[in-house]
Amino acid sequence: PSMPQIFHGRESEVSDILQLFTYNAPRIAILGAGGMGKTTLARAVLHHPDISHKYGECRLFVACDVASNIAGLVALIVNCLGLKLGQNPTQQVIHHFASGPPTLLILDNLETAWESTRSRKEIEDFLALLTDIQNLALIITMRGAERPAQVHWTRPFLQPLSPLAYDAAQKTFIDIAGEIHDSNDVDKILHLTDNMPLAIDLMAHLVDSKGCATVLSRWEIEKTSLVSDGYDRRSNLDMSIALSLSSPRVASVSGTQHLLSLLSMLPDGISDLELRKSNLPIHNILECKAALLRTSLAYNSSQKRLKVLVPIQEYMQRHHPAQLLIIEPLFQHYREL
Repeated sequence: PSMPQIFHGRESEVSDILQLFTYNAPRIAILGAGGMGKTTLARAVLHHPDISHKYGECRLFVACDVASNIAGLVALIVNCLGLKLGQNPTQQVIHHFASGPPTLLILDNLETAWESTRSRKEIEDFLALLTDIQNLALIITMRGAERPAQVHWTRPFLQPLSPLAYDAAQKTFIDIAGEIHDSNDVDKILHLTDNMPLAIDLMAHLVDSKGCATVLSRWEIEKTSLVSDGYDRRSNLDMSIALSLSSPRVASVSGTQHLLSLLSMLPDGISDLELRKSNLPIHNILECKAALLRTSLAYNSSQKRLKVLVPIQEYMQRHHPAQLLIIEPLFQHYREL
């Protein structure tokens, strides 16, 4: 993939990753919510002059979106290497990297194969084999906040990506939509994106063709579906959010979606104390909270409150509104304060 042409607000993360490359062959996980710019960051690192100088042509970027299991993942790597698929593709890949020059391998959107409990151990075993190769640097990007097991990830760990700072969000918007728009309208639109890079990108392109006033007016009716006409997770906000919501890590903990629906009605989020004292009819509520944090569908604010980004709030309210039996105990708790 090419170097991202519009890239603001991730300078610190790029610097942190480059620092990890002072080790011989780092193993790095770029984590974060869907639409937070993990792939873009990986592309920026791939094309950074220091990385280009160190690895030259031995830089391999593998988009893992279509790999649902270990066989699919290994086949993708074999194909990207330009090899003919052999009888033992895993050993074929390991031998190629082990016998070759220093190489950087980026596995983008690895969660597609790793998410399923049926294939997770095989994926982690394969990663362990890769990271045993002394001259192979590995970067993965994955939705959520969990790193695969069985890998000695290079420390210090990268923190899961957060929304862009306002200045970076504004620069990104202006680079796409231009500087001709009313600053108050731009602020309103950026508020709706909660500075999520994917949402900024999609909204800015829409503003570029339709104008701020039209976009703001349509948002009142269409919400996130306004920027969900694309065919994949990178051009369709609803699809990106739905993909995270369909994660086995969410489905495996009963009540997680109910908690997310409730959080989507609470712009200021909720504290652990409120979760425990409001007697919500979700018996394993702290497990549900953990599942939302693991998948980055929710986050802990600086005030230690569990919150949801605005685009996810809007999506949940439109597609999975909170049930009254979930809402009422919390409102009763607030009334009694």
